Amino acid sequence: EKHGHVLRVLSRKSPFADPDAFEPGAETISYLRESCKVLVIGAGGLGCEILKDLALSGFPDIHVIDMDTIDVTNLNRQFLFRQADVGKPKAEVAAAFINRRLGHLGTKVTPHVGKIQDFDETFYRKFNLLIAGLDNISARRWMNATLHDMVDRTSGEPDPSTIIPLIDGGTEGFKGQARVIIPTMTSCFDCSLDAFPPQVNYPLCTIAETPRLPEHCIEYALVVMWEQRFPGQKMNADSVADMQWVYETAKDRAETFGIQGVTYQLTMGVVKRIIPAIASTNALISAALVAEALKVSTYCGPVLNSYMMYMGQTGVYTHTFPYQKKDDCMVCGGAKLTLTRPRNSSLQELLDFLIASPTHQLSRPSVSSTSGIVFMQNPKPIRMQHEYKLKMNLEELTKADPPVFAEGEDLTVTDPMLPTKLTLRVFLSDS
Repeated sequence: EKHGHVLRVLSRKSPFADPDAFEPGAETISYLRESCKVLVIGAGGLGCEILKDLALSGFPDIHVIDMDTIDVTNLNRQFLFRQADVGKPKAEVAAAFINRRLGHLGTKVTPHVGKIQDFDETFYRKFNLLIAGLDNISARRWMNATLHDMVDRTSGEPDPSTIIPLIDGGTEGFKGQARVIIPTMTSCFDCSLDAFPPQVNYPLCTIAETPRLPEHCIEYALVVMWEQRFPGQKMNADSVADMQWVYETAKDRAETFGIQGVTYQLTMGVVKRIIPAIASTNALISAALVAEALKVSTYCGPVLNSYMMYMGQTGVYTHTFPYQKKDDCMVCGGAKLTLTRPRNSSLQELLDFLIASPTHQLSRPSVSSTSGIVFMQNPKPIRMQHEYKLKMNLEELTKADPPVFAEGEDLTVTDPMLPTKLTLRVFLSDS
């Protein structure tokens, strides 16, 4: 029988499963086969493994979303793609491959090409479960915040029927992690922001005057020389022609300074901030993610609580621990943040703090009060109207006539990193 191994697990009592939640038999099997709808976010190295494992584990209704097209460098580990697929959308090719190879098992994969931000709450509410195989922190933060914002709290308590679990996975070389996030019930992705290393950025003075590494040459070609050659035109990281231009330009610059090591693959890594991936790590983490998906969907076993790390560089070793929920988390803490800042510190320093702080990591925060705009990043004409405030200290802003904002009042912060608004309260101190 199709998926006989999974059906055996779901047909029998288990000493590991919660007896009050797990009901072995036809009803549980019917839910998995006929009702459970899963969205996979990302069809890269990890996403390909997840799609294959979900199909082989009995999930019949799978959707996948990805904005990228296939590059020749993907072929060494993203096994659903072939040479003839280069340039095509990853989501469409991956879905077609699984449907063709595993369709006889009753699995159907539906592709969606685009950014996760292109889809609204109505789209995400269609799914019982989300599995993320993303390669960047900002997208994972956005998805995490969106699912938390979708939980209905009108009665005062979270409505369990509106909670959609997020199973998040990530890999980097021989290291990987799997995590189960149940919005409002477990710690969320933002609770662990300070555990991630800061993104590497190269000082402009270094890459312009004293480049020492091949990465410096690539960054200079991307940041400076592209704008000189194509003013006003944004470099498309998914365009082979654009990437080739950056590569060749960086290679010429490296030769001028006697620097070795500029390759097309390294150029892609710098431009896209790609994290190195290994097929075996992707396979292991995918297996962990899909096992959790099966347990979350059917209660057939204890769900991960709540974080698993794999450290393959020192052996086949995993470490599991509960990641604690933070009371002051911007997302699961109620989207409220209270800060105490020196009264003589400037508005610019406050914004810089929100950007640089490991626990906040905003990108371009805009702030408004009950009186109006405190500072707005975009559009540019409005930004220019309020730029004079950046040099003013916070006490001056609170004592202006009329005050820009009042100490301790609820300020509204918006940022591209967050799909929802953040409530900020600022109190002033003498130090």
